[in-house]
Amino acid sequence: MDQLLLFFVSLIANLFSAFSGGGAGLLQLPVLIFLGLPFGVALATHKVASVALGVGATFRHMRESTLERWFTAFILMTGLPGVIIGASIILHIPGRMAEVALGCLTLGLGLYSGSQKRLGQDYRPSHRNRVGMIGGGVVLFFLGILNGSLTSGTGLFVTLWLVRWFGLDYKRAVAYTLVLVGLFWNGTGALTLGLLGSIKWDWLPALLAGSLIGGYAGAHLAIRKGNRWIKRAFEVISILVGVKLIIG
Repeated sequence: MDQLLLFFVSLIANLFSAFSGGGAGLLQLPVLIFLGLPFGVALATHKVASVALGVGATFRHMRESTLERWFTAFILMTGLPGVIIGASIILHIPGRMAEVALGCLTLGLGLYSGSQKRLGQDYRPSHRNRVGMIGGGVVLFFLGILNGSLTSGTGLFVTLWLVRWFGLDYKRAVAYTLVLVGLFWNGTGALTLGLLGSIKWDWLPALLAGSLIGGYAGAHLAIRKGNRWIKRAFEVISILVGVKLIIG
């Protein structure tokens, strides 16, 4: 029964995450803790399972050929060092205060997006000069630290940053977030946490299966529904994640 519960929780959490551009930890991580895992073990196990979300989404988004190679490399180079730093320090730092702060910021993301009616509805590349790329890369580095150290909502930050700073529409931004954050950032965080801590290996098959199927299905919905529906899903998930982090 635990394996079946893990599969369905993972499927639902990652489907919504793949559709909105983040937030799988809203449901998946608390369930792992509820079932008896210590926070560090639950976080590492969740990170490993989240990699399958990136795999499933990658299979679907690569068929659309919307990712620019140079921009993909830029996000990886600026974000991955931060992920390693964040994953290295989280096991030694009490996370409650950071979770409340992150919750307030995440809640603000959803409210801000909701107040900007045309945000992310059109593809208008911006800040592609040297100064703009450096500024954008610095923020991605710090978002990488958040991604490595915390689990709920950091993908949402990346999605909105790609929309707001680099001028992507929501459809493209979610594709970058799912492929690069879901697969490579989470994979790096999972490896770091696995080396420094421990992982509940016998729970992973059900979690990986749910993440893989949910990631593919959510990416398919995002591609089919378009920017307006993705924007609404992003705002709902952001508000829910923010509230969950604040109340604990």
